[in-house]
Amino acid sequence: MTESIGHVVIVGGGTAGWLSAAMIAAHHNGHRPDGLKVTLVESSDIPTVGVGEGTWPTMKNTLQKIGIDEKTFFASCHSTFKQGGKFIDWHTGNNDAYYHPFTVPIAYERLDLAPYINDLTHFAPETNFQHHICEAGLGPRSLTDPDFQGPCNYAYHLDAGEFAELLKQHATEKLGVHHLVDTVSNVSLSSDGFIDAITLEQTGKLEGDFFVDCTGFASRLLGQALGVPFKPMDSILFNDRAIAVQAPYPDERSPIPCHTLATAKAAGWIWDIGLTHRRGTGHVFSSDFISEDEAEFTLRQYLDLSESEADSRVIKFSSGHRACWWKKNCVAVGMSAGFVEPLEATAIMLVELSARFISENLPADRHTMAIMEKRFNQAMSYRWQRIIDFLKLHYMLNDRPEPYWRAHRDPASIPESLKEDLAVWATRGPQTADFDSALELFPAASYQYVLYGMGFRPDFSSQAWLYDQQRLAQQVFTRNQQLTRQLLDSLPSHRDLIDRWLGQAA
Repeated sequence: MTESIGHVVIVGGGTAGWLSAAMIAAHHNGHRPDGLKVTLVESSDIPTVGVGEGTWPTMKNTLQKIGIDEKTFFASCHSTFKQGGKFIDWHTGNNDAYYHPFTVPIAYERLDLAPYINDLTHFAPETNFQHHICEAGLGPRSLTDPDFQGPCNYAYHLDAGEFAELLKQHATEKLGVHHLVDTVSNVSLSSDGFIDAITLEQTGKLEGDFFVDCTGFASRLLGQALGVPFKPMDSILFNDRAIAVQAPYPDERSPIPCHTLATAKAAGWIWDIGLTHRRGTGHVFSSDFISEDEAEFTLRQYLDLSESEADSRVIKFSSGHRACWWKKNCVAVGMSAGFVEPLEATAIMLVELSARFISENLPADRHTMAIMEKRFNQAMSYRWQRIIDFLKLHYMLNDRPEPYWRAHRDPASIPESLKEDLAVWATRGPQTADFDSALELFPAASYQYVLYGMGFRPDFSSQAWLYDQQRLAQQVFTRNQQLTRQLLDSLPSHRDLIDRWLGQAA
């Protein structure tokens, strides 16, 4: 390894590898002769898990940074808009439901509306028009809104395999990324523990100055070569399996939900993501509480599909993460860094955050490598802890009778950090000041939507100042009703929006 960082080697393709390659190359002028050299090595024998996947609103900024326009992205990946998630039967299992929309409540920074709502399970519709937009099946923007903009905050649903192909094409043709199809047979370390080179079965030795591990659960570089252990979180998040099925629409004009559907079942939950040409569905569950055959039966019953109508795949995983994510001159991105179940779609978002940090903080030489390593690990440690807390929050407030759900209520399975938050929120609820760190992933609004949607109600009686804000709160509720009516009258249906919008490019 040289003192300066002139060659970044990414091992592994898929969304994690190609998104990392694109972001690093775009930031460091990889297409220019004097720019950073970026090489991606991927094995041809690694299948892509082609389920429908969800993203965060951060993806809008990511696409712009790497130079992919929104229409190209939609046309290439069978993409649809995502305005949040609808959680069905998570509280009692008796047809209860609530939304976690991407748009924050009106007057979010000025006023906490929760104390002025009689039934807090209606927090989202009372404070936010996006609940109603989703229920009506409307898109988040009009045909005349500019790309990446609209009255409703939004992300995307996409076909992960097609997205990786789009990123590959864009990275190699526009951003100067070098592409090798080969398999790693050996990883060479220097005397001080840095990765010097990797040996490929066909190409031979490939030297690099900085390495990004995108090899999935195997974690070929960080986990195996550098010996960073995996820290399981299965005592908090119990799920370790998913049965995935690609389901057809009844016909080509069937409505497309503009949000992820997450429906709780006896020992897990089912995701249902609408792409333009099909639905990506799967049953996430714990093998300690239900068998794979039972889980598949539950999914097919939900879809009203027989075994002969669509193939299924079993995806096994362990919830947890590496003890650190950056060691020496290697950073793990994607599943090689860690994985938790797809609830709240954190996987691609973490790839974006990691790749952005690497892009913007890549050391010019080895002298500041240890500083960046420390800072990245500190940031990721906090973010992983907050993700695990937030996902656990969805499970622990249930009133369902099944053993799986009762186990999630066991105090021993709840992180101390989450217990502390809930103790504070018992008298005032989550507030924006609780989430003022630049490292926060979920704002106070996200916690409010989930907590109140699950029936949590703080005792506001000690908050005497609330009575001074009653009039302002009523004005905000009235404003929300006005905006809701305007948007319901003006926004197109989700499928019509996509069809007509893409048709404009023809």
